[in-house]
Amino acid sequence: MTERDEMLSPLESAVRELTDLGIKQPGEAKETHETAFLDAHLLELDLDAYVDDFNRRVIGTHQEGTGSVELPADLGIARSLIPPGTGALRDFSYIAPEIPEFVREKCVGCMTCVTECPDTAILGKAIPASRVEQALTEIEDPEERAWVRSHWARTRKYGDVPEKQGQEGALFGIFIDPTKCKGCAECVQVCDELGYHALKMVKKDEGTLPRYRQAFNFFRRIGPTPKEYINERALADFMLAEASSLLYVGGAGSCMGCGEATAIRMMLAATGFVYGPESIGIVAATGCNTVYGSTYPYNPFLVPWTNSLFENGPADAMGIRARWDQKGWSDKKLWVIGGDGAMYDIGFQSLSRLLASGMDINVLVLDTQVYSNTGGQASTASFLGQDAKMAAVGRTIKGKREQRKELARICLMHPDVYVAQTTPAHINHFYKAVMEANEYPGPAVVNVYSTCQPEHGVADNMSAHHAKLAVESRAFPLLIYNPQKGQAIRERLSLIGNPAPKEDWWTPPKTDKPFDFIDFARTEGRFAKQFDDEGNPSEMLLRAQEDRLRNWRMLRELTGLR
Repeated sequence: MTERDEMLSPLESAVRELTDLGIKQPGEAKETHETAFLDAHLLELDLDAYVDDFNRRVIGTHQEGTGSVELPADLGIARSLIPPGTGALRDFSYIAPEIPEFVREKCVGCMTCVTECPDTAILGKAIPASRVEQALTEIEDPEERAWVRSHWARTRKYGDVPEKQGQEGALFGIFIDPTKCKGCAECVQVCDELGYHALKMVKKDEGTLPRYRQAFNFFRRIGPTPKEYINERALADFMLAEASSLLYVGGAGSCMGCGEATAIRMMLAATGFVYGPESIGIVAATGCNTVYGSTYPYNPFLVPWTNSLFENGPADAMGIRARWDQKGWSDKKLWVIGGDGAMYDIGFQSLSRLLASGMDINVLVLDTQVYSNTGGQASTASFLGQDAKMAAVGRTIKGKREQRKELARICLMHPDVYVAQTTPAHINHFYKAVMEANEYPGPAVVNVYSTCQPEHGVADNMSAHHAKLAVESRAFPLLIYNPQKGQAIRERLSLIGNPAPKEDWWTPPKTDKPFDFIDFARTEGRFAKQFDDEGNPSEMLLRAQEDRLRNWRMLRELTGLR
């Protein structure tokens, strides 16, 4: 090594070493670099070959746990392209000690459990009874046959009603995919709250998983639900239409019971059911949704999906929309997905620019009231008094000191923008909001309350329950603002779906005490430090309650309810 070599910077040294090996220097033409790559054929993407190679080589080594060691750093890997639906190959069978079991005698076929599952782990089908019985006779083992038969219920919805209409009655089946179920028990909770109790958690043992796999294989073999058994007016039936609506296949690395994942599944179900999977695209701003939604090499999406930066998802979507419109694809539905940072904070300007553009783009805001992905820091979506990183409850600072930014109110002040605020727990309201957003010929924002178990301090099975509490306590009111409904704000804005909309607080049946924001706060860990040993709320929490009441009163005023 010469004296000159010793004076070279690390970068200069690296460039010289690459040059000595025949690799051209950075900045030269692409064609010059291509000659140095052994896998030059990969520069031209053969999709069929790429998918075959990915599923065989990449998925295979990751399932064996050797991907990071054995896979070469070739151009296929460098692309970071993941074929659709590879999340279906991911196995979560062994991460939880319990799994749901179906109690067919108590099922009414409401589809709530299927809708609220964040992992596409519990699925339903309505199949003509004769076809089910015929398929069951093909199972030779009598114990297996009896086990599979226990997954099929006779319900009024799918059995009696079709028969009265002159059709053959269908049996309704509920099946659990053991490779996708994380054991959160959300399905059991929502069924119990409806009073049906048609699901229960059972322990996994040596015989559990094989039996569940047998039943789920039967579910796959028997074919799809015939369209005549899918009632388009019963919106929860969307997920019976597997080919068009189950566009989030599971296998995502989201937390157990994640409220965000349920919202994404439902948005795709409603959009896919009406427009079909070929007419949907997603731009995902960096955040929780991109971490669990693109955990290499597992992709839970069956629609085109791309990840943009934390702060510019809407801007990226505007470019895609413009290109799609140039190509004559104005009928395709484009959704931007992002959380608190992407839509409330650093990406708010980009969102506002999209809303001002008038472009036909839909936005799904996953409102967790905290930066869930990066450790639980407070955001402008956080509630006053919320205990979070950067706003921790201490001796001097008593939690978040700023009032929550009301994104829905801000968005509806942009000209000609459709705005909805909803939760996955309010199934009909959620689906109506998504369908109207898709129909609206311009920007549309659907702000969704997304329970985040670790950051809210709630149990894994309580996502829908706490979303309902947020609405009932005025913490997160439901609303729909549709500019096509009239000229005045009161004509465009609806608070239908909120309990006791003319009152400050809702009083639950058989009680005489209103349910307020402080009652909501008592149920969640993020507000635990705002109560003393006797359960009395702090001054900060009383201020938070006043903030929620002012917001609710303003919404009522805008609708003409006061």
